[in-house]
Amino acid sequence: MKQLIKKIIRGLIYKGFFDFLPDKQFVKITYYAHIGKKLDLKNPQTYNEKLQWLKLYDRKPEYTRMVDRYEAKRYVADIIGEEHTIPTLGVWDRFDDIDFDSLPDKFVLKCTHDSGGLVICRDKAKFDKELARKKIEKSLKQNYYYTCREWPYKDVKSRIIAEEYMENKEGKGLTDYKFYCFDGEVPYLYISEGLEDHSTARISFLTADWQFAPFGRSDYAPYEELPEKPQTYEQMLEFAKLLSKGHKFLRVDLYEINGQVYFSELTFYPCGGYMPFKPQEWDLKLGSYIKLP
Repeated sequence: MKQLIKKIIRGLIYKGFFDFLPDKQFVKITYYAHIGKKLDLKNPQTYNEKLQWLKLYDRKPEYTRMVDRYEAKRYVADIIGEEHTIPTLGVWDRFDDIDFDSLPDKFVLKCTHDSGGLVICRDKAKFDKELARKKIEKSLKQNYYYTCREWPYKDVKSRIIAEEYMENKEGKGLTDYKFYCFDGEVPYLYISEGLEDHSTARISFLTADWQFAPFGRSDYAPYEELPEKPQTYEQMLEFAKLLSKGHKFLRVDLYEINGQVYFSELTFYPCGGYMPFKPQEWDLKLGSYIKLP
């Protein structure tokens, strides 16, 4: 019965039934729907609880810039250098404003204000523009803030950017290196691959010295073998420390492409603060790294 209630609540959340609620009431309901426990905001202890606290009480204007997929590049370039940001080919307010003739044969379209508005073009001659329009325009109409009440997204201007299509020369797909950072300290990261197909996707947490961490996520299968460490790993680690300094928690996502480190994105609340840990006690253990006032 408890699982059924949680499922019904999650369904109502995704349909916008609770959009009218103030942030505090909303996160209490959604936390229970995902975690199955009452949210303690007076004395938060776990990682997921503390992320909910940060959503409500740690709000700085710079956060909006840091999650904007266009503005974040400028923010990051000021810290680690523009050469570590993926080149932007254009930025537009509407899909019909995109100058496709000026774009190369391969490119990526992204919405600046969310995490789902993404279209990859690997061959412009075969590009389905109408399918892309449908996806992008749907994304432009949504305010990502209402999904989990992630405050930094609330006032991000909804735009479309085109980026250079990045690929490794040897033909391997890009691997995401997601560093879990606590005010300049980086004890863990996770890597992922194949996320477009959940049945074959892999996610594993690693320690900073590149060993399997003693925890993972219950919603994804882990890697069977320890993945190869990227050549630029030490530089990645240094960049993650620089970008996260002064933030109680920040996930810094980076790529290694043809021997160079590239910035991907900054994330304040992975999984919206509803991370399904395995084993569950690591929700509490990882929470100890977040130092609240």
